Amino acid sequence: MTRRAADPPAAAFAGFGPGVFAWFRGLERDNSRDYFAATRDRYETDVRGGLEAMLEALREEFGGEVRVFRQQRDLRFSRDKSPYKTRTYGVLQGTPGAAAGLYAQISAAGLYAGTGYHQLMPDQLERFRAAVARDDAGERLAEAVAAAEASGLDIAGETLRTAPRGYARDHPRIALLRRKALIGGAALAAGDGIGREAALAHVAGAWRAAAAVNAWLDEHVGPTTLSPDPRGRRR
Repeated sequence: MTRRAADPPAAAFAGFGPGVFAWFRGLERDNSRDYFAATRDRYETDVRGGLEAMLEALREEFGGEVRVFRQQRDLRFSRDKSPYKTRTYGVLQGTPGAAAGLYAQISAAGLYAGTGYHQLMPDQLERFRAAVARDDAGERLAEAVAAAEASGLDIAGETLRTAPRGYARDHPRIALLRRKALIGGAALAAGDGIGREAALAHVAGAWRAAAAVNAWLDEHVGPTTLSPDPRGRRR
């Protein structure tokens, strides 16, 4: 869902208690409609409600609008008929300097925060590689990625095994040229629960650390102009 200015205020964020992570462990053991129905109050209040409240609190610094995605899986094109996702996630969308949105998720493992371009479509990939290959723009991205890693972010995303067509294998930025996605994020283990201040500091810190990478992507890549196909992908 997307929260608008006219919507009633969300509950104050109080952190993610042990029961939140116990709920996810239960869902992993019993991914059924019966389990979900029996524990729906905890999901609505502590899991989804907690994530939404955290994102609302972070809006004060980052702006944008809160969107928390549905827990039900789209089974139309999947062989896996498990009805529910085993993570709950949402974004701040429309934030200045992060066209792709600022992402956060909770699961049995803990709290993850990240941002970036999780999938580069063909038109985006062409712009990305052309910019990486240029010494000025490419060096700026390499420096931004190195700074993000030094701040504790893991740089992730699909990567080719070899050089893309038309680029030399010994290019000085071949590791970036091989990328088909670029995401920076960090995880915080569940432990005995994650308190309010620890959660907010972790997520905000990850987003800030990725700001320069996001700015580069927005400047040199930008959104795709391809239309989606019937399965939700883009052509």
